[in-house]
Amino acid sequence: MKIRRSGERATERGSREWFTGTVWLDEIAIGVAPSVLRVHAVTFEPGARTAWHTHPVGQVLHVIAGIGRVQRRSGPVREIRPGDTVWIEPDEWHWHGAAPERIFVHLAIQEARGDGNEAQWFEQVTEEEYQQRANEDDRD
Repeated sequence: MKIRRSGERATERGSREWFTGTVWLDEIAIGVAPSVLRVHAVTFEPGARTAWHTHPVGQVLHVIAGIGRVQRRSGPVREIRPGDTVWIEPDEWHWHGAAPERIFVHLAIQEARGDGNEAQWFEQVTEEEYQQRANEDDRD
């Protein structure tokens, strides 16, 4: 058993290649082989968001605080709130981030492939894509 004390790892700013706006990443867990688990707490300032991306073995987002948005390619923008959990299918193009005037915090949980790849990044989400009306009543 290992206890990792709060403050042992510094909060890191999200790469401008992968995010629009200011995003902060806090590593929660990185699995030790044979585990390929990756868990981060991700904090988005209002309006901040990821670029379009995929995960080779999928991703789980669990909302901790604020109001967020998530969209899969060719789907509607969905509003997500504390307590909501989103399952993103393997290789599904998507983005996620904060609502325009709200901070947003989620846990991002995914696994890497054997080669260490946990995400493939694409173009930034445009303002037009981001500004689509979010719908919290859509149900899958």
